[in-house]
Amino acid sequence: MNNRFSEELFLTNETGKMLYHKYAEHMPIIDYHCHLQPVEIAENKEFEDLGEMWLRGDHYKWRCMRTFGIDEKYITGDASYYEKYMKFAQILPQLVGNPIYIWCALELKRYFDIDEPLTAANAQEIYDRTKKLITEKHMTRRWCMEHSNVRLVSTTEDPIDDLRYHKALNEEKMFTRVITAFRPDKAMFCTNADFAAYLDKLSAAAQQPIGSFADMLGALEKRLQYFQQVTGTTVSDDGIPYFNWADYTPAEVEGIFAKARSGGKLTRHEIDQYQSAFLFEMARIYNRNHYVMQLHIGTYLDANTSHVKSVGQSTGFDCCDDAAPVKGVGELLNNLTTIGELPKTIIYPLDGTKIETWAILAAGFCDNGIKAKVQLGAPWWFNDQAFGIQRQFEACANLYPVSLSVGMLTDSRSFISYPRHELYRRVLCNYLGSLVERGEYFSGEEELKKTIENVCFNNVNEFFDFNVEI
Repeated sequence: MNNRFSEELFLTNETGKMLYHKYAEHMPIIDYHCHLQPVEIAENKEFEDLGEMWLRGDHYKWRCMRTFGIDEKYITGDASYYEKYMKFAQILPQLVGNPIYIWCALELKRYFDIDEPLTAANAQEIYDRTKKLITEKHMTRRWCMEHSNVRLVSTTEDPIDDLRYHKALNEEKMFTRVITAFRPDKAMFCTNADFAAYLDKLSAAAQQPIGSFADMLGALEKRLQYFQQVTGTTVSDDGIPYFNWADYTPAEVEGIFAKARSGGKLTRHEIDQYQSAFLFEMARIYNRNHYVMQLHIGTYLDANTSHVKSVGQSTGFDCCDDAAPVKGVGELLNNLTTIGELPKTIIYPLDGTKIETWAILAAGFCDNGIKAKVQLGAPWWFNDQAFGIQRQFEACANLYPVSLSVGMLTDSRSFISYPRHELYRRVLCNYLGSLVERGEYFSGEEELKKTIENVCFNNVNEFFDFNVEI
């Protein structure tokens, strides 16, 4: 039994091994969607220890630690990173089949050249070795990105953000270009208690009054143009936990906006009308400003309300849901197509069991000479592991060409999560190799090389007009 990290991880056929090591292994990374904090990139501090690198802000690990009954003190509480690391080390060997086990193995290997698995028995030794290397190599946030050959990273900011840290980063010559995604969710969630207060903040950021729905859209477009001016971004991001298209008139939406702003209780139909109008009009704004629209679909946020209240949001209490039906998103895309204003779009359905239906929807809205105009994003969140990635390849190749995919992203708050791109590439090459060895693909190595390089880098670079040179 092998108890060391294997460089043939997920590569179970000879053709897949050849394709990965020859073409995919050393391709640079464009991480076009993540939740890194730009202040951390700007300050570029050296990490304290492996505990900070692994456990600071990582809700995947937090969620897993809770399942083992570990006290919250060692998860999001005031214990030291060393104490949190030691608690995590105790459970890691028990995460058999869980992607966290593989992610950690990849991170130990790629950043610290450690082959052996972490256990409670060697936890102190590995802690000491990694801490020494952090100091010797001066492992900072930017060091991690450069070490992983990350050429571009897109953080995610609210429209009211002043982008001060992005401005500072633009003044430096860095190996990794840093841009941001424009995420206007708080303007769409009109039933939130802080909706009116948020509109006041948006008004101040845009330096214009907001007295109507139309005014709000004008303020958002002004801020979107500011984001593009500061960082050169073409990336937007909309989270839609629930969405059901409902027809509306401009007058109805203005009335709903006024009612929501004054704290009135909206009906389900009014919420549907408001969100339909919001996403429709934002898509038109994206289209005329040459942004890509990303739709993250199907989250069930804050399921455990008592723990969210005590620990905070985005700490491991979100789930999957199917409350945003395919037809609802289809109506949005259809209405935009009817007026000729559908932007390039990437859809990320969180319910992986229905991935085929989303693939069919995406393929139905590709037109106007734009390659892969509407496409499926990478297997997202709970699906971004070997099984979820393989499932999407096998399901969607029948319905939407895998070769057109813009590839993997991290969707992460961790600066050492880039081996997730490696995991994706390994599964991709193994999938392609299996097709070759079963006789299902015989167009030759040169065509497979083109597919691999496109999926790993070229497609995303072209789709978002990033113009990253390598």
